[in-house]
Amino acid sequence: MRDYKSLSHTRWDCKYHIVFIPKKRKMLIYGAIRKHLGETFHELAKRKGVIIEEGHLMKDHVHMCLSIPPKFAVSNVVGYLKGKSAISIAKSFRGRQRNFNGGNFWARGYFVSTVGLDENMVIDYIRNQEKDDEHRDQLKFQV
Repeated sequence: MRDYKSLSHTRWDCKYHIVFIPKKRKMLIYGAIRKHLGETFHELAKRKGVIIEEGHLMKDHVHMCLSIPPKFAVSNVVGYLKGKSAISIAKSFRGRQRNFNGGNFWARGYFVSTVGLDENMVIDYIRNQEKDDEHRDQLKFQV
């Protein structure tokens, strides 16, 4: 039996595979920024009652499997995560102390897919994404 969560009048299991990228898909997510983003995403998700089932920060994109309560729209949660994390990066790494607009760290769009009954397959995909990318990059260099 699936592990359903409850709100006052709702039983639910809403999980989404979400991917988004930095502006111009630049390789910006490494070192201290990567560690900071991991902590920031977990804190922001906790504030909204969202659970990060699985997540992986690549150098040029972010993969997450999120469990989002049905009282929130997916677009609102992703916008919240991207907006607040961009502000946090601007404040911590780019020396901005006022006018917290986050600059232009994240690109405008994102990818989302419902997970449904294939949750284990999606979680395995997210866990092994880095290995797949490294393997693909090595194949490109062997010309």
